[in-house]
Amino acid sequence: MYFESRTQAGLLLAQQLFERYRYEDCAVVALSDGSVLVGEQIASALHCILTMLLIEEIEVPGESMNFGGVSESGGFTYNGMFSAGEVDEYTSEFHGYLDEQKREAFQRINRLLGDGGLIDKEMLRDHTVILVADGIDNGAAIDVAMDFLKPIRVKRVVVATPIATIPAVDKLHLAADELHILDVKENFMGIDHYYDENTIPSHEESIAKINQIVLNWR
Repeated sequence: MYFESRTQAGLLLAQQLFERYRYEDCAVVALSDGSVLVGEQIASALHCILTMLLIEEIEVPGESMNFGGVSESGGFTYNGMFSAGEVDEYTSEFHGYLDEQKREAFQRINRLLGDGGLIDKEMLRDHTVILVADGIDNGAAIDVAMDFLKPIRVKRVVVATPIATIPAVDKLHLAADELHILDVKENFMGIDHYYDENTIPSHEESIAKINQIVLNWR
């Protein structure tokens, strides 16, 4: 399945979620600037808040995979796709590099935290949390988000994304209470490949969208 844009994909997901969650206490949490375009449509349809969890993913040097991610709380979460043995191996081999990348990632997050529109744990408490991505490859961002949510009392966790890989879906079935995925890819070509329009808003533009939704539906 291909999509005209992330906005169009968000509208399709909103249609799936509307009947069940229109009158529930929900909070839509976007996991990237591109995901805000998807989540905006869902939050508008459900008349609920839209917020964003800042995540900086760290790649394994020389390999096209994420070792894990840092959230705005400062915690680091390993990519759940790795076995314990692989985590030990990478940690041993790239110890200094990973520590430096974690520090740099948290510094980048801190520079953005003053812009407003970002996640407030009290906005999530006792709500159904809908984690929204514009595509899920290895699920590292979901791992970070689930760790972030652990200390917060929420009703349930729903994951909504237009596209995901088979391994990611297998993992998501264990992590989330409910999945809404429009298409599952066996041979994943990268998120942008599945959208005709790939203009991603700047972080400032994403925050403006988030703040507008909050003003309308809080």
